[in-house]
Amino acid sequence: MNSPIENYQKYKWFLTSTKKLVIGGKSAEQNDEILKHLKSKKEDYIVMHTHAPGSPFSIILAPIEKVSKSDLEETAIFTASFSRAWKLNKKKAVIDIFKLSSLSKSKLMKTGTWGVKEKLSSKTVELALVLTKQNNILRAVPEKSAKSYLLKIEPGNIDKTKIIPEIQKHLPKINKEEILQALPTGGIKIIK
Repeated sequence: MNSPIENYQKYKWFLTSTKKLVIGGKSAEQNDEILKHLKSKKEDYIVMHTHAPGSPFSIILAPIEKVSKSDLEETAIFTASFSRAWKLNKKKAVIDIFKLSSLSKSKLMKTGTWGVKEKLSSKTVELALVLTKQNNILRAVPEKSAKSYLLKIEPGNIDKTKIIPEIQKHLPKINKEEILQALPTGGIKIIK
């Protein structure tokens, strides 16, 4: 996989159903790191963020003209599901979509904050993910991104650290650390 970001696995990431790599920061610092790095490459990408604060900046690492409707939908669900909305047990979130070239950062802006010149669109998506293997690593991804999946989850009331034994009943060969790395922050409800 040819990626403009080396070591993409240190970020939140998944592969869309059309095999596009999507990455997002796990923190405000990582969001800045990714966006600054990509801005320096002088290529343009589709970027998403929740309308409300507290989400990764998710970037589809493919030429804009190659991004499909399904890539947009799946990335919007991913962005919403790894945002504060999941932690707040919301069922839906509004996602803003823009081009990387519309983003700017001044020295006065705090870490993780970027200015947006022009928004392409917004879309409301439901928060729900499935656990599947991508590149032999357990990932929590939008259902359409997985050919098959092991378990379906949505925001819930059981803390992710406490639901691990229940998840391991369904996924006995996967260790606790790998499951924790894959899950969004906040409560989890298993749908199956």
